Amino acid sequence: MKYLFLFTLVLVFYTAPQLQDSHFFQIARLKYNGGGDWYNDPTSEVNLLKYISKEIGLKTKPEYVFVDVGSEKIFSFPFLFITGHGNISFSNSEAKRLRKYLENGGFLYADDDYGMDQSFRREMKKVFPDQQLVEIPFSHPIYNSAFKFSNGLPKIHEHDNNPPQGFGYFLNGRLCVFYTYECNLGDGWADAELYNDPPQKREAALRMGTNIVIYSLTN
Repeated sequence: MKYLFLFTLVLVFYTAPQLQDSHFFQIARLKYNGGGDWYNDPTSEVNLLKYISKEIGLKTKPEYVFVDVGSEKIFSFPFLFITGHGNISFSNSEAKRLRKYLENGGFLYADDDYGMDQSFRREMKKVFPDQQLVEIPFSHPIYNSAFKFSNGLPKIHEHDNNPPQGFGYFLNGRLCVFYTYECNLGDGWADAELYNDPPQKREAALRMGTNIVIYSLTN
């Protein structure tokens, strides 16, 4: 089953139109204005990409790269990652560019590192004025694409003693924005010595991160 899954994934990855060089998969950190620390934990994506390569066999480029939300360079990457603790601010032109990126097949994963929730929800209304952020049911493929998370997101770090939740926006039935709240997956991807999380927590974070990437590539 694992090899059938890998064959299907590789077939999709090499035949579907991609926004970057199709010989490898890479994640770009999204740089934004407003004062939030968009740059924190730069090892997160690198470690996730290494894990995906090892566990799934997908060829990745485990390097930390970032792109400005106002730049046309966002169209060079199929997967953008946005995180931080503070304020996020999109200009109207940046919001329109991000909408265009998503409409063209791009995927945005947002992880609240504690403190960006209010501004993220506010700014995404500029991107999707015609939609509401909706909670994603546990039965959705994003929780089951490579590893099964029957009870939803794993809880990596405690914020306000609330259960972790996953929200999203859809375009033509495709989940194009996935937002994790009270979860902190990105911290679980970072170098182990940074937060000293138990190995099982880091494994859960990396597995869920793999699910998000696989879902984005196969949908």
